[in-house]
Amino acid sequence: MESTRNKLIELLAANQDYYISGQVLSEKLNISRNAIWKHMKELKKDGYIVEAKSKKGYQITGFPDKISENTIQWGLNTKWAGKTIIHKETTPSTQIVAHQAANEGAEHGTIIIADEQTKGKGRMEREWHSAKNKGIWLSLILRPAILPYLAPQLTLLTATVLADVIYKHTKTAPLIKWPNDIMLNHKKTTGILTEMQAEQDQIQYIVIGIGMNVNQQTNELPEDLQAIATSLHIETNKSWSIQTLIQDILQTFEDSYDAFIETGFSEVKRKWEHYGFKMGEYISIKTLREKWGGIFSGIAEDGALIIKTSDGKTKKLYSGEIEWFGEGENDVKQIRSETNERKQ
Repeated sequence: MESTRNKLIELLAANQDYYISGQVLSEKLNISRNAIWKHMKELKKDGYIVEAKSKKGYQITGFPDKISENTIQWGLNTKWAGKTIIHKETTPSTQIVAHQAANEGAEHGTIIIADEQTKGKGRMEREWHSAKNKGIWLSLILRPAILPYLAPQLTLLTATVLADVIYKHTKTAPLIKWPNDIMLNHKKTTGILTEMQAEQDQIQYIVIGIGMNVNQQTNELPEDLQAIATSLHIETNKSWSIQTLIQDILQTFEDSYDAFIETGFSEVKRKWEHYGFKMGEYISIKTLREKWGGIFSGIAEDGALIIKTSDGKTKKLYSGEIEWFGEGENDVKQIRSETNERKQ
């Protein structure tokens, strides 16, 4: 159910160029004028500049640059994504909070956002450096009516959403490095962590964690990461509104998710392969038993990499250590030559 605060924000946003009287707000929200006044005080705490004039009412004339439930809700036009927001100034990990909220019944589309994480994590329990007010540290709770084996498709979908948003705002050239990294200039700027609670044939919930480096300068990244990590600010020499980026991520995600549920994976696959890092190029792969390589030729519906080997066979890769930046030009030429011979 939509909260009174959300409805108030929608009313103020719809009348942004005008004063709206306390009486009108009271009638539309079915609360007292004193309650309206208390809500306005909370908006001021978030940094909004609220003008109140006798016989005219209230008008928002200034907006904060920090994130909060109110600032994300302001101007957010989604149907379900981000309609419930849990904001933490600091937390060990938004993933932890999201799992707790999901187990307590948090609705589909609930998001957890934090100014900073003290123990942010990526895949394989790796640490994710999450500096205060420098990036997007967000987890999204989903309750999709899909079978558990299709859950990896939502990681791939999320990656396309983030790549779309980064390109839209920065006009840089983001690439998706399988399975969950967004790269700019061969450096990681964004990571995705998908975790699921499910039974054999039913998903109870999925939590998708997003960590995006936005406004860090190079010297603000840990020294051991400066050669492999970057931020939107580093790549564009410009600061970005974290609030605006979050809103666009939520809107774009909702549109893409709804289309995916209605029409399936084909559009996600097409878009992912458009952004795919090293698509059509040779990559080396090391698993527990062997080391091999081939041309990265796409992704399968179950999220696996599709690799074309030198003997013309196609293999699926679900896990393994990939040498993304290794040498393999001779193998590339051999595979392409054999492919061309078969075509002739």
